[in-house]
Amino acid sequence: MAVSEAEIEALALGAMRAWVAGDAKAMKKLTGKDFLMLVGSTPPQLLDRPSFLAAMERGFTCNRFAFREVIARKHRDAAWFVAGADLDLSLGGRAWTGAFLVSALFRKSAWSSKLLLADLSLARQDPDQGLASAVAKLQLWK
Repeated sequence: MAVSEAEIEALALGAMRAWVAGDAKAMKKLTGKDFLMLVGSTPPQLLDRPSFLAAMERGFTCNRFAFREVIARKHRDAAWFVAGADLDLSLGGRAWTGAFLVSALFRKSAWSSKLLLADLSLARQDPDQGLASAVAKLQLWK
């Protein structure tokens, strides 16, 4: 599979733009039949593809997003995208905003060579900058 990091990021941007537009039909075309979304609530919750597509139309909206610190990698027939992101979400009229970690797994479709969104995870980021600094000190490549 010849796909660049920029193409992987473009796939993630396309999915997020479809969500912002509230375009469930576009999102359906971008997701695989076995798509799952993990929402980093307490406790974490899963939405399968039909549930997420219906939720988009029933008030689980992404009003705005901005990716920061992007990492995109390909691995065999899959591509992985992860980014820090500023998200402005609404869930049934309740605002859910702030710094999130967005992780997306794209897999090659069984019917074509097209990459489809298989998994999307959203989790709030810990605001303690001391934690990031402590983890960075563990990195052997520095």
